[in-house]
Amino acid sequence: MAVSGHPYRDVVIAGVHNTVQARRLEGHTSASITVEAIHGALADAGLTLDDVDGISAADLSARLIYDLRLGPAWRGAQYGLGMIAEAASAVAAGMCDVAVVASGEAGIYTDHAATAPWTRPENEFVIPWGLFTTAEFALIARRHMIEYGTTEDQLATVAATIRNNGHVNPEAVYYGRGPFTPADIRASRPIAEPFHLLDCATTSEGGCALVLTTADRVPDLAATPAWLLGMAADSYGPAYQHPPGYDLTGRRPDDTGVVTVGRRAADRAFRTAGIGRTDVDVLELYDPFSFEVIRQLEAFGFCEPGEGGPFAAEGHLAPDGKYPVTTDGGLMSYSHAGSNPQMLQRAIRAVQQVRGTCVSTQIPGAEIALASAGGSGALFNQVALFGKERP
Repeated sequence: MAVSGHPYRDVVIAGVHNTVQARRLEGHTSASITVEAIHGALADAGLTLDDVDGISAADLSARLIYDLRLGPAWRGAQYGLGMIAEAASAVAAGMCDVAVVASGEAGIYTDHAATAPWTRPENEFVIPWGLFTTAEFALIARRHMIEYGTTEDQLATVAATIRNNGHVNPEAVYYGRGPFTPADIRASRPIAEPFHLLDCATTSEGGCALVLTTADRVPDLAATPAWLLGMAADSYGPAYQHPPGYDLTGRRPDDTGVVTVGRRAADRAFRTAGIGRTDVDVLELYDPFSFEVIRQLEAFGFCEPGEGGPFAAEGHLAPDGKYPVTTDGGLMSYSHAGSNPQMLQRAIRAVQQVRGTCVSTQIPGAEIALASAGGSGALFNQVALFGKERP
């Protein structure tokens, strides 16, 4: 059911592109791989730089307006999936006609003897005690296991499912590195209990971009369009500065009586879209760790609290399951290109699913896909819904 006065009704996602993803992209910088992604997305849409009058590229936005001679142009300021909603709002409000949302990272992670730099920000818990992202999420997973009985086998089932999706994806960094069983996941070396190596995201480099424009351009576009049906975000404070917790104290508890990271965002995204959970065909969930997928299933309302682990163990997240999850291999197998591109890549895969253009694990008849970014350890969640039909 369409929502009257839908905020993105007159905006279309015209093109998407992921560059080659790799553990290391020799000869590239973050700027150069982002520019490559922009050209790829414009080619997918059948547009050129001459058409662009808006850009959102995180810290590179101002530089790229100058370097690509886009100015004067609208400039975005958001992060992750919020970049897409902000650009869609700008197009809908007439602030620009063609907006490019792009990100890329290369040459940032050079000290491979240490954990990736974005996993160890300089704050009061990291510097003196050595806390890093994996440990943050591991503490939250352990709390859930104690409270609900979630098991390591259930976590391993999630990891095996996502990694096997990457195993068959020729564009994935870890293409052909499987197939995996849950036993294989648990046999990999421990990192931060309860996580084993294969429960965790990889590190890599790459770029990605999306092009948004007005719906009246659809007849002239080169690619099948996709539509942003709904988008919302939750933030609970500065990431990785406070002790991690599965539930939080706050002013807006959900219907279970706790403040769950992402519940409010999911509810609002579905409300904007005018659809329900059962209308979704595929979940392109952000997967920094296996447990975070289980947590998001519950937080976004696809399972009740404590049911995410058994739901995964029953096979519902497989390509032929009720809610196929992270179908390109995600951060665990496809690519984990720094701090921002890997979030946009969840949206790109969702767009490809509803367009029917996935090179692997295309879900037959997919018309609505959910993408997410962020998680409980980072104290924020973003939820976006993409569709095949105009809202």
